Amino acid sequence: MSYALFLDDVRFPNTTKHVELPLYNWVIVRSYDEFVKIITERNLPYHINFDHDLSYDDQNKMSNFTEKTGYDAAKWLVEFCMRTNQDLPDFGCHSMNTVGKLNILSLLENFKNKQQNIDE
Repeated sequence: MSYALFLDDVRFPNTTKHVELPLYNWVIVRSYDEFVKIITERNLPYHINFDHDLSYDDQNKMSNFTEKTGYDAAKWLVEFCMRTNQDLPDFGCHSMNTVGKLNILSLLENFKNKQQNIDE
């Protein structure tokens, strides 16, 4: 766990004005697919910060293509931790989508609590 991961399609860690982020040396990923690839290649980071809404262009909207969200990335992370028997890394969510942010944090907090109860 030698890196911190920042999932956001547009922003950078130093431009998230509505939430103060730690001064990590961030690895930035812009999509669900990049998120999965980095963790698969490098294993878990020590911290992950999520955005919920990962954009897609007008052509994708017209073809009914649905981009995976930060919530999808969080679900994949939980499955990865269960499959590899690893603890969930520290996490945060800087999304301005309040419902999406709540969904991500609730999912991860519930899994973290479940892991802690198993360890006790």
